[in-house]
Amino acid sequence: MGYHLIDSNDLDQWDDRPTDVRSLSVAAGYDYQNSKLGLRVYELSPGEQSGLSYHTHDEQVEAFYVLDGTLHVETPDETYVVESDQVLFVDPGSPQRAFNPQTAETATRILAIGAPSVDDARPYDPTDDA
Repeated sequence: MGYHLIDSNDLDQWDDRPTDVRSLSVAAGYDYQNSKLGLRVYELSPGEQSGLSYHTHDEQVEAFYVLDGTLHVETPDETYVVESDQVLFVDPGSPQRAFNPQTAETATRILAIGAPSVDDARPYDPTDDA
């Protein structure tokens, strides 16, 4: 059996993304690219996005659970506004960009879940659909 109690406040910046992101699953010892689950906490200041530009995943499902603030998720059809204690699921092949707008008055804190944890993100250009 294995149990891992992780405090996100004790973790360092996970990678070189320009926003505050801490990988809970990596801290627990799960391989970033070969695990069934990726779990990260992001804190997005006004004007920041979750680290990836507009993109899509081939096989990964993403879920964004808002802990504090409001998250905006741009898609080709609409921009979802995800409030505190709400979650938005994004199916594989569904383009999106998660961000905290420049006009926001506070930071947004989210729990981002990816399953499986694979590096399958591909850039998406919304003008290609025009």
